[in-house]
Amino acid sequence: MMDEEARQRVLMSALTTEHLVLQTAASSLNIEASARSSLYMLALSSCLVAIGFTSQSPDVFIPLVASVLPAVFLLGIFTVVRLVDASLEYMQHLKSIARIRNYYRTISPEAAAYFAADNGRWPETKSIPTLRLGALFAYLSTIASMIAFVNNVVAGAGITILASNLLDRDRAWLAPPIGIISVVLLTIAFLIYQRWRFSIFGVNARNDKRGHST
Repeated sequence: MMDEEARQRVLMSALTTEHLVLQTAASSLNIEASARSSLYMLALSSCLVAIGFTSQSPDVFIPLVASVLPAVFLLGIFTVVRLVDASLEYMQHLKSIARIRNYYRTISPEAAAYFAADNGRWPETKSIPTLRLGALFAYLSTIASMIAFVNNVVAGAGITILASNLLDRDRAWLAPPIGIISVVLLTIAFLIYQRWRFSIFGVNARNDKRGHST
C-alpha cells in the first residue's frame, strides 16, 4: 500500500512538473512569434526608409529595390513558415496540458469540478472560440496570415515596379493590376499552405486520440 502511495506521489509530482514545463514552452512560443514578427516588420521598415531616401535618384533606386525587396520577401517567407509551425507546436502543448487536466479530474469529486473540461481551453472545450466567425476568418486572423499579407504586398510592389520598367509606355497601366493580382494569388497560396499544415496536425491529433483510446 505504501509503495502504491509512493508511486502516486511520484506520478503527481511528474505531472505537475510536466504541466509547468508545457505552460512555459507555450509562453515561449508566443514570445518567439512576437519577436519574429517584430523583427520582420523592423527589417521592412528600415528597407522602406532606405528606398524612400533614394526615390529621387533612378540610378540608385532601381538597383536598391531589386536587391532589397527580394531579400525582405525571402525573410518574410521564412518568418511565416516558422509562425505556422509555432502555432502548431502551441496547439500540441495545449493537447498535452489537456491530457494532464484529464488525469487531475480523476483525483476526487472536488478535483473533477475544479478541472472540468468546460472550464478549460482547447481542445477540452466543446466550442472553439476562434471558429465562431467561421474557419476562413480564423485562418485570416492568425499572426502568420497578417505577416504573410504584408509580405505579399511587398512582393506585389516589387512586381509592379518590375512590370512598369519592362512594359512600354502604352501598356504601363497594366503594372498596378499585375501587382494586385500577384498579391491575391500569393495570399491564396499562403492560405492553402496554412490550411494544409493545420490539416496534417488534425490528422495526427485524431490518430493520437485513437491510439490513446485503444
